[in-house]
Amino acid sequence: MTNTYGSSLTRRQILAGATAIASAQFLLPRSLYAAPVGTATLTTVSDGNLSLPAGFSTDGMPPEIDPVLAKHGLTRDMPFTPECNLTLWQDGENTVIFDAGAGPDFMPSTGILLDSLDAAGIAPDDVTHVVFTHAHPDHLWGVIDDFDDPMFYNARHMMGRVERDYWLNPNTVDTIGVERQAFVAGALRRLELLGDRIEVFEDETEILPGIYAQASGGHTPGHIAFELRSGSETALVLGDAIGNHHMSFANPLWELNSDQDKAEAAKTRAKLFDRITAEQMAIVGFHLPNGGFGRVETASDGGYQFVQS
Repeated sequence: MTNTYGSSLTRRQILAGATAIASAQFLLPRSLYAAPVGTATLTTVSDGNLSLPAGFSTDGMPPEIDPVLAKHGLTRDMPFTPECNLTLWQDGENTVIFDAGAGPDFMPSTGILLDSLDAAGIAPDDVTHVVFTHAHPDHLWGVIDDFDDPMFYNARHMMGRVERDYWLNPNTVDTIGVERQAFVAGALRRLELLGDRIEVFEDETEILPGIYAQASGGHTPGHIAFELRSGSETALVLGDAIGNHHMSFANPLWELNSDQDKAEAAKTRAKLFDRITAEQMAIVGFHLPNGGFGRVETASDGGYQFVQS
């Protein structure tokens, strides 16, 4: 069997086609946003959306959140369905994707990344680097195919040392909480399959030309945001450090159920908002709406608001 370039199809390509057919039953692929950043191009591509029960993000939250939710057409008793937006960075030399999506084993509403990359004109083997913000299922589980091979076979895979060590620590499964124990098993399996393909890096370093790792712990212990620079222009890939466009923006210090260390995550958000607004940085949020690319403005009530680009 040959493709349009006349070469034999690999089993990864066959799998990609099968995955595309299956995922198309749920969501259409989409390349949601593309823009120049200096001489590079930033594109957000969809892996679908999470489908979480009502109360997942609001249980235990103060009554002050209710008008915030209402402003965005939401209530406490509505299911939580945030988008999953991955960032693709092309600088003329490297094609870098931040995170790898959920793959087929997490939720039926996720797992369309390969279709979305195809819509953006990118094949898995075109990706030179897979860089992880953290190792939760919707960010890591798509890195391995059904043959237990790397989905992005030609790519270097890069993860912060603190994050990698946390998921490989045998004590993590006993301390993370029952509701997240499956996250540990899934992360451990994929990290072990990747083996020495995983390159670790330290916080606050330039991991690739124009890509700087920024420690942003709390959502997970070793969560990393990434500053992308090209010329005088910058964008900040947030991962889940700022995980929604309503409560997190209205009051960054509210402690959210989605974070593993709620207090640390709140402090991280506050610092990020200070920097983003001071430097007028563009941002990409994995779970922010409409592709997740935009800017932050201060709001009249003292909070912030997400402004889609």
